[in-house]
Amino acid sequence: MKNKTYFNWSSGKDSALALYKIREQSEYDVDLLVTTINKDFQRVSMHGLREALLHQQAAAIGLPVQTIPFPAAVTMDAYSERMKQAMNGLVEKGYTHGVFGDIFLEDLKAYRDGKLSEVGITGVYPLWKQDTKQLMQEFLALGFKAITVCVNAKVLGEEFVGRVIDQQFIDDLPDNVDVCGENGEFHTFVFDGPIFSKPVDFKIGEKVLRSYTLHENEDDNCHQSKEEQKNYDTSFWYCDLN
Repeated sequence: MKNKTYFNWSSGKDSALALYKIREQSEYDVDLLVTTINKDFQRVSMHGLREALLHQQAAAIGLPVQTIPFPAAVTMDAYSERMKQAMNGLVEKGYTHGVFGDIFLEDLKAYRDGKLSEVGITGVYPLWKQDTKQLMQEFLALGFKAITVCVNAKVLGEEFVGRVIDQQFIDDLPDNVDVCGENGEFHTFVFDGPIFSKPVDFKIGEKVLRSYTLHENEDDNCHQSKEEQKNYDTSFWYCDLN
């Protein structure tokens, strides 16, 4: 009997490749995508993708998507509590496993597994500890197509956002940037590939630089010094798709 499984869907390339790989494993029945949404702007959290495009993407993949809304400003405590409520709801529906596209961030995986264990869900990581250069080459070889929708302005310039992922994009990345953007250097929207019944139609809109200020009473970092908080990534280039 297959394990009833949901997919923690970001709308980006790592998620797409992980979904492709998990479908090759007979023990998991993935029948739901789960995505967090910034409810103030109706966009996918961090990626800045319009929610309407998320639903078009899910329809082309052939899976329903459940969104979990959050306000633009949310504390870690509030985030954790809302996610726990959502996970409990999934458990009530019979879900026992959740799939993630993480590759090598140990702290993030430990955080996920800790939270999942509280509600009795097991995390599954099809890409875990695989070489990111090889993963990116596999992604392209399989025929996936993706475009960057957000880049960290600390490490990448405006010219990297709104670009289709191809070999030239990879060659242009600075040496200190992971080829899969696993450290948050860039985020993507996948619009075609072997898991799609048809390409997702979209138009490239404007590019915008957005900067964020950390507020101690909002980000739960009041125990950290101002110097430590300088290490946070607070400026991002976004490319609007519609």
